[in-house]
Amino acid sequence: MGQPRNILFIMFDQLRWDYLSCYGHPHLHTPNLDRLAAKGVRFDRAIIQSPLCGPSRMSTYTGRYVHSHGASWNNTPLKVGELTMGDHLRDLGMGCWLVGKTHMAADAEGMRRLGLEPDSVIGARVSECGFDVFERDDGMRPEGPDGFYDEGGALKYNDYLRSKGYESDNPWHDYANSARDDQGNVLSGWFLENSDLPANIAEDDSETPYLTRRGIEFIEAQGDQPWCCHLSYIKPHWPYIVPEPYASMYGPEHFLDPVRSEAERETDHPVFKGFQNSPVGKAFSRDDVRAKVLRAYMGLIKQCDDQMGVLFDYLEKSGRMEDTMIVVTSDHGDFMGDHWMGEKTFFHDASVKVPLIIYDPSREADATRGTSTDALVECIDFLPTFVDVAGGDASKLDHILEGQSLLPMLRGGNAPDRDYVICEYDFSTSPLAGRLDIDPKDARMFMVADKTWKMIHFESGHRPMLFNLRDDPGEINDLGGTNAHADVIDMMYDRLFDWTARPAARTTISNDTIRAARTSGPARTGVLIGVVTEDDLPEELTAKYRNRKVPDMRDKETRRA
Repeated sequence: MGQPRNILFIMFDQLRWDYLSCYGHPHLHTPNLDRLAAKGVRFDRAIIQSPLCGPSRMSTYTGRYVHSHGASWNNTPLKVGELTMGDHLRDLGMGCWLVGKTHMAADAEGMRRLGLEPDSVIGARVSECGFDVFERDDGMRPEGPDGFYDEGGALKYNDYLRSKGYESDNPWHDYANSARDDQGNVLSGWFLENSDLPANIAEDDSETPYLTRRGIEFIEAQGDQPWCCHLSYIKPHWPYIVPEPYASMYGPEHFLDPVRSEAERETDHPVFKGFQNSPVGKAFSRDDVRAKVLRAYMGLIKQCDDQMGVLFDYLEKSGRMEDTMIVVTSDHGDFMGDHWMGEKTFFHDASVKVPLIIYDPSREADATRGTSTDALVECIDFLPTFVDVAGGDASKLDHILEGQSLLPMLRGGNAPDRDYVICEYDFSTSPLAGRLDIDPKDARMFMVADKTWKMIHFESGHRPMLFNLRDDPGEINDLGGTNAHADVIDMMYDRLFDWTARPAARTTISNDTIRAARTSGPARTGVLIGVVTEDDLPEELTAKYRNRKVPDMRDKETRRA
């Protein structure tokens, strides 16, 4: 074992933390991710910074809260001036590459204003979260009456499928994400009634194995240059459909009961009720729909784990396991009917808590192998960790990076010094905000949580929600509707206010520079404030102002002479 020279940063999309066997799922066995956990550290309280793909990922790529970077919704551009993972790591001599998904939108207006051409090296990196791109595939090529959701979505993958004989104007949809009936009709994976049918594609050609091969191809092409590879998988994100043999692996006997209660359905909270009553909430509240989707969802996760086996076997045989840190996580979870909701856009642990496994090949990490921790960890901690692995000092970047490096605790040291975690959600573009007539500036929610309490603040003026995570780990009983826990709510608001007061916008001057300026003594550049006589300071500081002679210019005649 040696020091990590490389970083393999693996992210799944919409993978729940509790749907891996190393996190306790009794029926969905994931031996390959379990095997990585046995070599590294499993984190039991890893919290994302927003329950939506785009803003969550932008926080991961910048090491900053959504409130700081501002990309608060899918396809909201990341400001051109934000430093990203690639910027920090390339400064330290480590390449930073993308294989898969980012869900990032380029700040085209900011690039135009600064004269950055999209096809220039700098422009291309700014357009891709700072990554150099081996292959970007956001796994999204749906098409509606107004055109494609993403004009660039799955283009290379579609070319690959056509090369394998999948003839269609959009094989991503017609084969990889749809089934087929006996008459040859495409049964779209967008319709949840088809989720329990097998996708009409050979398993080896489906998206997850394809991206695994692309990841291996990237690694093989790198030689001895240090690299960070963001291998970003599309699944188990919807459309919920999977090819055989995975489509038939799981049935009702393997499903966990939904975590929900009738009292939740009767909530008096308009925002929570609104999310329950959304179309996706109503769909996933139906047991028949949930059962169809779970077959596919569990099969997709099993396929992901099998592909981790392919990847880890390659790393071991190639020797890369000896010099590569491996980080496995997700951008958010999936409600799957819990709390009468679908999708991910609320703050229960089903959505905001994600799996996180980190394997560090260094000898210093031997003491923590196979352990787990309940330390409060945020996904903004990844980038500071990577900076330290690449030979930098993340603590010197604390005016930019808002997370904390996990490297010390991976090697037997202290966990991040953190009393609470933060998650944010801006739902201003959602139909719910319109139905409730909430102004865009007020259609925002903030979660602040520690190991015992979770509070949700609504900027719209609605009452907070509160959960006791110790006594009610399922987050069933909302305690925010009465004054019985006013002291706890006050404490959580104090934490939220403390967080909002952080100097997040002051990114162009380091804290070390600030400290040096206030402790360096009298100015050596000639600015003398509050000095009464020239003898009050050392002569060297006032030499430029001593023993100087000039003519008397106060009299006009003297000036003429």
